[in-house]
Amino acid sequence: MTVAAEFEAANEQYVQVFNQGELPMPPSRKVAIVACMDARVDPAKELGLSKGDAHVIRNAGGRAIASIRDLIISQQLLGTREIVVIHHTDCGMLTFKDDELKAKVKSELGQNADNIAFLSFSDLEQSVVEDVDALKKSGLILDVPITGYVYDVKTGKITKVAS
Repeated sequence: MTVAAEFEAANEQYVQVFNQGELPMPPSRKVAIVACMDARVDPAKELGLSKGDAHVIRNAGGRAIASIRDLIISQQLLGTREIVVIHHTDCGMLTFKDDELKAKVKSELGQNADNIAFLSFSDLEQSVVEDVDALKKSGLILDVPITGYVYDVKTGKITKVAS
């Protein structure tokens, strides 16, 4: 059985008890969270969120600059008025340089990925500071509270590193 087939079976069980179909489209807490796609990170659980509370935008490294499109939609069309950026310890983005991945793509796929910014980083806290600063300086993002955290995958604790 494929993982997709397992998801289909699990969803059949889920729909039997689902009762939140009337939640409004805009997030009730008016916050957008940018977090890493790492499977060890679960912003809803770690931040005490319920379905409908927040927009959770995920990508490799939780890079805010890669989420500008989503944040504009979140703010302009769905009314979010705060942004939280979360990167985490033991992140895969700390393990390579952009040029290395571009070379790997060229070698293994025979394709040129030179036009892609993979946004790797070598300093975890600095990457959060840079993302928060980039959002604050962007003319595409509203002047709202923006806070950056590092989530520790070993302890579950978030630590504020930028605001």
